[in-house]
Amino acid sequence: MYYVSKRIEISAAHRLELSYPSKCTQLHGHNWIVTVHCRAAELNADGMVTDFSLIKQAVAETLDHRCLNDVLPFNPTAENIARHICSIVPNCYRVDVAESEGNTASYVEE
Repeated sequence: MYYVSKRIEISAAHRLELSYPSKCTQLHGHNWIVTVHCRAAELNADGMVTDFSLIKQAVAETLDHRCLNDVLPFNPTAENIARHICSIVPNCYRVDVAESEGNTASYVEE
């Protein structure tokens, strides 16, 4: 099995829809650190699991310098963002999304 990881930093704003009072329901931003993990039993014709530039394109071009509530059709929690990224990157099996130091959510495809 082959494995690759790509770490990407994006800047984006969001506001959360929560069932309890929280300052996070107000629009605010983060410098997110997104780590995308991909794997494949066999390499593609170019000798890669997934091209690093395709991973960056899938994440940065859709989420960087955006209001996530405007571009995502769900409550943009770190957990939901991780699952979304995993669904759009070829061969992705895990995504870690850190919205700040010490606050990281992971999604792992079983």
